[in-house]
Amino acid sequence: MVEEIPIYLFTGFMDSGKTTLIQETLIENGFGDDCNSILIISCEDGDVEYKPEDLEKIHAHLEVIEEEEDFTTEKLQEFDEKYKPDAVFVEYNGTWDVGRLYDDFSWPVPWAIIQSLATVDAETFEMYMLNMRAMMQENLFNAEVVIFNRCDENTNKAKFRATVKAFNRKAQLVYEKKDGEIDDSPEELPFDVTQDVIDITDADYALWFMDCMDNPKKYDGKTVKFRALVYNPTDGKGKLKPGTFVPGRFAMTCCVEDIQFLGMKCKYSDAAKITHKSWIDIEARVKNEFAKEYKGKGPVLYPISITQAEKPEDELVYFN
Repeated sequence: MVEEIPIYLFTGFMDSGKTTLIQETLIENGFGDDCNSILIISCEDGDVEYKPEDLEKIHAHLEVIEEEEDFTTEKLQEFDEKYKPDAVFVEYNGTWDVGRLYDDFSWPVPWAIIQSLATVDAETFEMYMLNMRAMMQENLFNAEVVIFNRCDENTNKAKFRATVKAFNRKAQLVYEKKDGEIDDSPEELPFDVTQDVIDITDADYALWFMDCMDNPKKYDGKTVKFRALVYNPTDGKGKLKPGTFVPGRFAMTCCVEDIQFLGMKCKYSDAAKITHKSWIDIEARVKNEFAKEYKGKGPVLYPISITQAEKPEDELVYFN
């Protein structure tokens, strides 16, 4: 059996830190010490450059592909035959079609993507999400690790995490300060989880939902209160099991195309009396327990009180 040649795929816009991250991985962290041949494929010309003397020390070879149409199986096969790499690092152009690398692109045999990392400039993230949402999301969608660099005391890490998790739940997020140090300070949330009753406002619902889904143990045994739209159809494929319904809110990440329903499983003996698409104020105890809907453990709500509520002026909630 032919041994797999690992591909490490780096995505992100120009000057987001891809080249620096690759150099740190290969040179400073010693990744290339045990390799006889490493291939780096660079698809854009940023401010940071690879130094030939550094590449020579780790037996690394640099090839540049400047046009998207030149990033072909045949071209990569040429590189494979020329360098016979033990590992491949692809610094992909942030404006090119990232999705094709996972969908229908044929990598040389036996190359295979084993890790995808995305770099993001924290100073420009919100601007890019506002003006180039689809392109930014494509760069982050398949990333297993998303690295926000150039963070400072004003960086809203909770908001960044919620925004990314809205379309890439599996991603591990890393925050790096401007001096290169990892920022492991706790994320500041706009609500107090130490309160007897955590009162979640409309403005905070999206951030709370993502934090609760990612950290259900933090909320295990806590009591929360929020206004919700009820999902509880009585017929059709969407019908829920007796004794359950889903309170939640429709959230918009950046624009209308991103709207999605964020709801949690709720166990309630009188669930059949809760009208589908009605508005309620719910106070409930959170339990971190197994639910097949989550394919494992997750937050399940047990109502303490439910009252009918008025539809809010803005039915949507946002990641801000």
